[in-house]
Amino acid sequence: MIIKQSVVDVLMFLFERYLDDDTQDENNRVTNERDSIQIRLKEMGFHNQDINQAFDWLEDLAELRENDQTISVKETSTRIYSEEEKKLISLESIGFLSFLEQTNILTSVTRELILDRVIALGHPLDAEQLKWIIMIVLHSQPGEENALALMEDFIFDESIDFLH
Repeated sequence: MIIKQSVVDVLMFLFERYLDDDTQDENNRVTNERDSIQIRLKEMGFHNQDINQAFDWLEDLAELRENDQTISVKETSTRIYSEEEKKLISLESIGFLSFLEQTNILTSVTRELILDRVIALGHPLDAEQLKWIIMIVLHSQPGEENALALMEDFIFDESIDFLH
């Protein structure tokens, strides 16, 4: 069986190996060590195009945080998903995002950052991939440590089933 690897797989690997620690500037460290990490990823069988896109994706995420270009959204507003967004994430995943917002794990700002990063990937994501994107985005945002811890529980605790 051939397993199709993607940019999300590279991002998941980077998160597990390099980003998921308590150091403040992990994204900067990863981008500074890009060459050596890229060699390791190639040795592991990841495609060069996916590796480059993953690093660019992380750099863009870091730039969004550094520029603090937050989107002002009223808490009482209702989010209507565009056709492009619906092509990239399923209705089930949209429901999961709504659940995370209703339980105050996501804010309207973090939701919009997540959607921005999903669109930047440009290909449909399954529910599991979306969870990883959510974790990476939350990890990059100061003050979102509790939300990140809850997302890690959602991903790594197989007894929790929130999508049904």
